[in-house]
Amino acid sequence: MKLKVCGMKFTENIQQVAALQPDYLGFIFYEKSKRNFEGIIPEFSNSIKKTGVFVNEYVEIVISLVEEYRLEAIQLHGDESVEYVINLKKQLAENRALFIEENKTIKKQKNKHYISKNEVEIIKVFGIKDEFNFDVLKPYLEVVDFFLFDTKGKERGGNGTKFDWSVLEKYPFEKPFFLSGGIGLEDVEEVQKILKSNLPIYALDVNSKFESKPGVKKIEELKKFKKEIFV
Repeated sequence: MKLKVCGMKFTENIQQVAALQPDYLGFIFYEKSKRNFEGIIPEFSNSIKKTGVFVNEYVEIVISLVEEYRLEAIQLHGDESVEYVINLKKQLAENRALFIEENKTIKKQKNKHYISKNEVEIIKVFGIKDEFNFDVLKPYLEVVDFFLFDTKGKERGGNGTKFDWSVLEKYPFEKPFFLSGGIGLEDVEEVQKILKSNLPIYALDVNSKFESKPGVKKIEELKKFKKEIFV
């Protein structure tokens, strides 16, 4: 079971959260979000995957931010089509192949271009409220690494409310997914219960329920949550 803390924004707070060793840290690149990220990501453990969250963004901009911030995962939180994902993956692969070839001629390690050790993970988000037609996921099965199920609301994530998790009992695929949507300390018992099911839950994604204000995470509460869930 993995943990993703999303909506990171401020340098000191990023470092504090990173010290808790989550598996993913999410940075939202969406101007309409209260947690829109525009700063510099500080150094932290290579074991933590930097994840860029995008909403219907131009592929070229996604690619440029992957390179600028050395992102290892991309979370698509909009209405991105299968064709969009295929095009994105194609360009990521072409750029990676080009960088690898270019770096063969660069002798000094410090001057090398950035190359991710692994292919960039693609996470596709779908909003759920009281029901969901899982058939819409079928075209994405072969082109994304994970799904992420969030609460359908007026905001593109960070609504602070849960959807009806019983809907997931009808999830028909083996594709692993992130569980998100208003998960907080008060949900520990409910989280422990769903984790005992046969659902292929790969990670928990937390955000607004652990904030003192948008983008600022409560370190002690995150620490307690991690201790109670990830034992």
